[in-house]
Amino acid sequence: MPGAKTSRPPSNRRSRPSPGPPTAAPASAPPSTFFAIVRGPLGVGKTTVCRALADSIGAKVVSIDAIVDPEWDGGSERLFLKANVAAATLAKESLELGVPVLFDGNFYWKRQISDLESRLPFPHAVFTLAAPLSVCIERDLNRPSPHGSLAAREVFAKVVRVDAGVPINAARGLSAIVEDLLSRLPPE
Repeated sequence: MPGAKTSRPPSNRRSRPSPGPPTAAPASAPPSTFFAIVRGPLGVGKTTVCRALADSIGAKVVSIDAIVDPEWDGGSERLFLKANVAAATLAKESLELGVPVLFDGNFYWKRQISDLESRLPFPHAVFTLAAPLSVCIERDLNRPSPHGSLAAREVFAKVVRVDAGVPINAARGLSAIVEDLLSRLPPE
């Protein structure tokens, strides 16, 4: 899957693991891991943050956008619930091997969040990256292929109407955001 990163399970969450495919935990020690949903509006930095966090903890990133884009219907709840089935399938093998998983997406509906949580019986956390609309628009405009301020405004309105997860100030620098998330992840 494009953008997905898989690394070995970390022995210490704050150290950088050596890259490689997921490996199973020893038979005497059952895998213990978690997943995190990282949600927020367009341009807030979800993908950048997920990639940096994944590099830090040896996690796999599952992009909800990559799943829904081929079947885009305007962004219905039905489409996103269908995407959860594929996302959970992509995540399950890694989680069973002890590799943390980060879900990167807007998550417009609480039902979408609770549905994904119910599909994966692992410890988890939900984080909402929050920044002012002006920051999201500016970051989007700095992308190689921006979505535009109208799209940023529409997505921002949909995301902020749902109060879900731990709010994370995403108007800061990347390292501050990653450190904040590291301090709030479920214990392994």
